[in-house]
This record gives sequence, structure tokens and C-alpha cells, in this order.
Amino acid sequence: MATENKNLSEYDKNTIPNAKDFRFGIVVSEWNDTITEGLYNGAFDALIDCEVPAQQIIRWNVPGSFELIYGAKKMLQTQNVDAVIVIGCVIQGETKHFDFVCEGVTQGIKDLNVQTDIPVIFCVLTDNNMQQSIDRSGGVHGNKGTEAAIAAIKMAYIRQQASIAHAYNQPLLTSGALQIEDSPIKIENE
Repeated sequence: MATENKNLSEYDKNTIPNAKDFRFGIVVSEWNDTITEGLYNGAFDALIDCEVPAQQIIRWNVPGSFELIYGAKKMLQTQNVDAVIVIGCVIQGETKHFDFVCEGVTQGIKDLNVQTDIPVIFCVLTDNNMQQSIDRSGGVHGNKGTEAAIAAIKMAYIRQQASIAHAYNQPLLTSGALQIEDSPIKIENE
């Protein structure tokens, strides 16, 4: 199990780009809301901890995990965000419904990432039972929402840096600086 020996809420702020100028959307499923609220709180708290102003975090609710795709699509089209986090929880039941929902949501979010220029971060728990979801939404394994928020910051930063590099027709440098005519231009993100 990938999270068995890892606390999802642990991150090193020194390795995370400054996020104070980014806007984030969070689309939250109302289904299994005790879990999705925990995930949302983890994401929101991590964004705030990384200096994102609360007014730059937009939350929309949708009825279930399958509706996350449409909610994220509309947020991408209308809200001028740098990244979107989709939060949901699907727990294995007695029918194949679990498989169809999980596959559909996964493919739909993948499609949004391929079709648009704004990263969509997948924070949908697909667990075998409620206890596994509790453990990953603020329980013994930390909070997958926190992990998703950190991923969203990093992806928004990559998008920003790639856009700057493209504008100057330069390759993206791992140091965070652009080289133009042998003169480094430091891109400040503080």
C-alpha cells in the first residue's frame, strides 16, 4: 500500500515555490462528505500555510465524484485559476458501480489535463472501505488533500515557468532562471 509508511500531510516548505500570487479552484464532491470535507480542509490549510490568500481559493461543490469532471471543466473555463484540485471519495460497494465511477472520473480528469493548459489535480480517494478513507483524510496516514494542494502549487509554478520560457523562446531551466543572450534573468516568485 503506497501510503502505509507515509504521512500525506508532511511537506517541506523550502521545496515549494511561493504561491501567494496563484489562484486555486477546489471542486468538492458532496458524496461521502465526512471524508471530502476532511480532504478539503487539508487542501485549504496547506494552501493558506503556503501563503495563498483565502480570497484566491475558490470552492465549488458538486453532488458526487462523477460530477467533478464537469465542475472542474466549468471552473477552468470561467474562473481564471492557475490550478484546480478535484476532491472526491468513492468506496467499494457490492456492485460494479465503483469500477465505472473510478474509471470515468480518472479518465475525465486525465482528459482535462490533456485538453487544457491548466493543471487539474486528482484528489479522489478510491478505497475498499470507509476506514481507509478516514485514514487518508486526516487520519493515521495524514491527508491526501494536503498532498494535492502541494502538487497544485508545484504544477501552477511549472505552468508559469513554462509560459515565461516560451515567451522568451528559451528552455525551462531547473534553477528557476532564464538565460537570455548569456544574461541570466531571475524570475522572482516571492
